[in-house]
Amino acid sequence: MPLDVQALLAETGALLQGHFCLSSGLHSPNYVQCALLLEHPRHAKVIGAALAEKLAAMRPEKIVAPALGGVVIGYTVAEALDLPSIFTERKDGAMSLRRGFRIREGERIVIVEDVVTTGKSTRETAKVVEEHGGEVVGFGSILNRSGKANPFDPQPYAALLELALETYDEAGCPLCQASVELYAPGSRFSK
Repeated sequence: MPLDVQALLAETGALLQGHFCLSSGLHSPNYVQCALLLEHPRHAKVIGAALAEKLAAMRPEKIVAPALGGVVIGYTVAEALDLPSIFTERKDGAMSLRRGFRIREGERIVIVEDVVTTGKSTRETAKVVEEHGGEVVGFGSILNRSGKANPFDPQPYAALLELALETYDEAGCPLCQASVELYAPGSRFSK
């Protein structure tokens, strides 16, 4: 039976409705809380295996994920491919490699994220990988809500699901204009 990510989003209550400030800074009436989608290890393992199948042709040697959203899916993809999994995280607002994680010179890296909207966290992670001598050979995510088939072109990218969810700049946000309470559930703005 094929994996139905959209059905799992509904089943787990991971597709939220309201007024959200995304990690990209854009506003949206929709937020995909992949922590809920991946809350049960059974779901995380199946989703990770499905994404790993799409990424295997990139021949990665290690999976790197931006914290916090990409950590679980990065780990389950790495598990399915029998590869090491590490993550980048913000320190003083800048994405960095910490916790003794290392990347070998020329090591083939695939960056795995939960949701791609603008791709900012993913690109920041790619920059860290390259600064440490790694070679980014591709990207993957559970959900692509960027509006582009490949937001990382010309490098390869694979997603399990594409959703066309509305986003707005803060200045043009109709939810702000209607004074709908704003929530910022992502990790970029956490203190």
